[in-house]
Amino acid sequence: MKAESTESRGFTYWRLRFRAWRGSRPFWGGLFTLLGGIPIAYFPYGNLKLGNLTLAMSTTAGAGSLIIGVLLVTLGLTMWYHSLVRVFSGVAAILLALVSIPISNFGGFLLGYLCALVGGGLALAWVPVKHPVPEEPEEDEHYDESAEPYDTTTRHDEWAPEPGGPRDPLLPAPREGAEPNVTETTAEANGGRNSAG
Repeated sequence: MKAESTESRGFTYWRLRFRAWRGSRPFWGGLFTLLGGIPIAYFPYGNLKLGNLTLAMSTTAGAGSLIIGVLLVTLGLTMWYHSLVRVFSGVAAILLALVSIPISNFGGFLLGYLCALVGGGLALAWVPVKHPVPEEPEEDEHYDESAEPYDTTTRHDEWAPEPGGPRDPLLPAPREGAEPNVTETTAEANGGRNSAG
């Protein structure tokens, strides 16, 4: 068997590996959530320059915006690397996107808000692919050719054990003092119900 080095692997190999990794987790939900956190965290600390005019967009809620942005980036990475908590991450991303509207410049001028909202929705909607379990092949029935063939002419009452003969181990034994083959029941006068015992 020839050992294959990582240098000889081409673009197609890495593209297929990335595709398999991407398909096993809510990739797009995590990406949109991560991208939604960046403008929410950046805009309150950024400055907009219009020619010689510098417009500071910092507000008193800068710390809240930074926390929301960092949490959204963290939730995006969580969707990628811990897809089992995708429902929690999706709900948290939607709630943080809604909270970012009043706290951080209308949710990063609606850019971060919309990205985080779409990312949380995609994470909630993603379901892992269920691969079908291969069925195990049925084993052939083995029978002994030397055994006597099954007789279809035998009636069921001929199979019943003798009253004093051996008992079937799967059937319960009769109670003490009771006859083993009691088939008669007594009928009560009211309603014709059978009495037990």
